[in-house]
Amino acid sequence: MAVTQAPTRELTPEPRGRLLVWLTTTDHKKIGILYLVNSFSFFTVGGIFALLMRTELARPGQQLIGAHAYNELFTIHGTLMIFLVIFPILAGLGNYFVPLQIGALDMAFPRINALSFWLLPVGGLTILSGFLAKGGAAACGWTCYAPLNEQLGTGVDLWLAGLILVGTASILGAINFIVTILRMRAPGMTMMRLPVFVWGILATSLLVILATPVFTAGLIMLFADRRLGTSFFDPAHGGVALLWQNVFWFFGHPEVYMLILGAWGVVTEILSVFSGRPIFSYRGVVLSFLMITALSFTVWAHHMFATGAVELPFFSITTELISIPTGVLFFVWLGTLWKGKLRFEVPMLFALGFIALFLIGGIDGVWAASPAMDFAIHDTYWVVAHLHYVLFGGTLFGIMAGMYYWFPKMSGRMLSRKLGQWHFWLQFIGFNVTFFPMHILGLRGMPRRIADYAPDRGWSFLNLVSTIGAFLIAISLLIFFANVLTTLRKPRSAPADPWRANTLEWATSSPPPPHNFDALPAIHSGRPVYDARVAEAGPTDRGSR
Repeated sequence: MAVTQAPTRELTPEPRGRLLVWLTTTDHKKIGILYLVNSFSFFTVGGIFALLMRTELARPGQQLIGAHAYNELFTIHGTLMIFLVIFPILAGLGNYFVPLQIGALDMAFPRINALSFWLLPVGGLTILSGFLAKGGAAACGWTCYAPLNEQLGTGVDLWLAGLILVGTASILGAINFIVTILRMRAPGMTMMRLPVFVWGILATSLLVILATPVFTAGLIMLFADRRLGTSFFDPAHGGVALLWQNVFWFFGHPEVYMLILGAWGVVTEILSVFSGRPIFSYRGVVLSFLMITALSFTVWAHHMFATGAVELPFFSITTELISIPTGVLFFVWLGTLWKGKLRFEVPMLFALGFIALFLIGGIDGVWAASPAMDFAIHDTYWVVAHLHYVLFGGTLFGIMAGMYYWFPKMSGRMLSRKLGQWHFWLQFIGFNVTFFPMHILGLRGMPRRIADYAPDRGWSFLNLVSTIGAFLIAISLLIFFANVLTTLRKPRSAPADPWRANTLEWATSSPPPPHNFDALPAIHSGRPVYDARVAEAGPTDRGSR
């Protein structure tokens, strides 16, 4: 096997004491694991909130919580899932695997990397502390529209402070990723040999740098309105309520792609590995990522069609245009699978589930891009279904594919295949039972963000079905957590490359040493580990891929 000397750099010695090591570490791998633990902790909290809401809506009539408590729950549920679960999980996987995939020793700025993580739990706990404040937590929805956001209590101030901390963490992390990817690649790792996951993280980081400062400025403006006497958004004092919507969605729609580009990269790599084929069109994937990154800043006002204050044809056309590079990705995924020797391991199951569910969410979005359709379904449960098919059926299934794929690399242990299959099928079935009926509820006129409904509206049975599905999802996730905890109690036995994969993280031990690599395989293509394996095995193995 041809190898090159791994990059070297003096490592900062870590202090003694297991807890202190984790609290003070600057090792990108440990920080990546901290991201995952933090995110799944907030995921548990947000999931409990979701179950409480679904229980309340299972049948008409107040059963469990009042209207204001319901408003608090759906506000904090959405905030946690968007800002403290999905995005940080992808950032955690990026922290762990981007340096490994490009052959680097660590992130470019290790101390800033640690700071960007520790801001997250502080920000999340600040948001949750609103439940202890007078008047309760923020109760204006995760979009917190004006002028309602000017009128609620201290919980909104804590929501603003927490999101400013989370936004600062995202910006610092994005700068770190960009510098690491552009400046710290191993010899031979050109930009067009980067793993697709790295391209996903790079595109995400560009979006964060361009969009998050706008949102942070909006949060500061709102705080100034509430506490410093300004009037940016309050119409009663000369402000413009729609200005908040423009500021929020100029960030909020690129945010959708921040939440899914990394998952697209995970799924693309997994499909290649478990089909035994190279990516059907690597350049097509990269070009699609870059086009989506650019076009995502031209579509924000399709969230505002019903206001009558935006140019409908322009934003309808740009929204339809952004579906083109997304469609290219589907063709690439199907082309990668075509005539491949498919191995239906658990990561592959979740990747295939991702394709099916994200396709439904994508079609929903194309329909909603028509102003006439949007007027009919705006602020109904159709929108709830669309959002979750994209970000749960899409991103979270991609994240779970990555967790099963990379868990042996992170821990040195293989998750149970049988429990993984149970997890997939229960989550897949539970997800569709939960969210597909919401399309019908939306077409029947059920508004989103309501805590109760009349029994004669024809919504009761579908809401009961959705609630049953939500508990199926909860059971599937309990199986996942049980799988992780029981596996971590076993001895480390995973080989360096259990999946016969392609990219550099599989060229080192499982888990990697503190310095990541003792030596690197020669990099002559985008699949250096596959190239090294073929060169070592000879011509007989070449024909199998």
